[in-house]
Amino acid sequence: MVMPTAGDANDSLAEEGADAIPRESLMRLFLRFLHFGALAWGGPVAQLAMIRQQLVEEERWISSARFNRVLAVYQVLPGPEAHELCVYFGMRSRGRWGGILAGLGFMLPGFLLMFALSWAYVRFGLKTDASQSVFAAVQVAVAALIVRAVVRIGGHVVTDRWLWFFAILATVAQLAGVHFSIILVVAGTLYLLARRGFRVMALAVTVLAVVGVVWLIERHGLVGLAALTASPVAGEPSNAATMSLPELFWSGLKAGLLTFGGAYTVIPFLQRDAVSGGAWMSNAQFLDGLALSGLLPAPLIIFSTFVGYLGGGPWGAVAMTVGIFLPAFAFSLLGHDALERWVHRPRIRIFLEGVTAGVVGLISGTTTGLLRISLINAEALMLFAIVLAILFASKAKLTIPALIAGAALWGWGTSS
Repeated sequence: MVMPTAGDANDSLAEEGADAIPRESLMRLFLRFLHFGALAWGGPVAQLAMIRQQLVEEERWISSARFNRVLAVYQVLPGPEAHELCVYFGMRSRGRWGGILAGLGFMLPGFLLMFALSWAYVRFGLKTDASQSVFAAVQVAVAALIVRAVVRIGGHVVTDRWLWFFAILATVAQLAGVHFSIILVVAGTLYLLARRGFRVMALAVTVLAVVGVVWLIERHGLVGLAALTASPVAGEPSNAATMSLPELFWSGLKAGLLTFGGAYTVIPFLQRDAVSGGAWMSNAQFLDGLALSGLLPAPLIIFSTFVGYLGGGPWGAVAMTVGIFLPAFAFSLLGHDALERWVHRPRIRIFLEGVTAGVVGLISGTTTGLLRISLINAEALMLFAIVLAILFASKAKLTIPALIAGAALWGWGTSS
């Protein structure tokens, strides 16, 4: 993650007059970003590169320096950066309606495809040994994707010893059953104290936090890990709507407001509600949704459509998708410039760095639980190692969908 400085904020505002964003018709704007959405393969890096190539390098809507500063803001704020940039460009071109249409255009292809796949998954289930083997292999590939994401996100945001310690403490605290809100607030506050000259106080409170976590583990065991590995729903997915629409919307909204550091950071929050808390789907089904999202031209958080579908049917899918994408629209539409100044304030930026380290810890804890679900034999371990090695070695745009398809073929081959 690129952490901008207060000086960058002032420079970015000074550059505002140099922008040359055209005033396009609303329909043309929608179709432009619909085209982006239909080609949004390969994860956030490829999506951002595509937007930069056309709007910055070819059409010169804004300067490269301005693009980097705007991107830095969205890397600090929660939500998928590529989607937020589309909303930003749409708003700069045609105001709030332009931002709404640009954001809808970018997310619509992925949403429609995930909605269709969710319907097929619920309608037909996993009724054959071959299909079960395919999804089991794909779940292993998804576990490798998440491990790679944890390493890369951690490498960008966990940049000093304090942050490393808070990330590790957050992992253990989650496995001990501490609520995520407590973990994130404590991590942000302690890092703010440490960076603002109150190191003795930060160290003292950190020691108390460690003692508290150890006491919880000795008293209750790793109840958080038990919740992460629970599979309350057995067998095939059901098409019965089990959750209310407001509950699914609220679950998505909470996750959308807490995705600091990249789209993968949404995983622990949705997993907690859908599997460990609300218990309307199993960990295996959760991994299936992540696998399906990896095949689509969309931000990874589009798997929330799948989670919502299993919780509340078609309208549940809509409710959760609206909830999880709402912050990504709101940050640009309701005041990008004010937010840009706000996130560059030193205390806010430092607090958010600590929160992000806590989120990395939450992902690590969730990943531990998901690995226990997917790596069940030597064959799964072998596939996991192969996929992980390719992920770290390859930078090709279509690596992720190719690996998921390859894992599916692996599963198909082992079933015959």
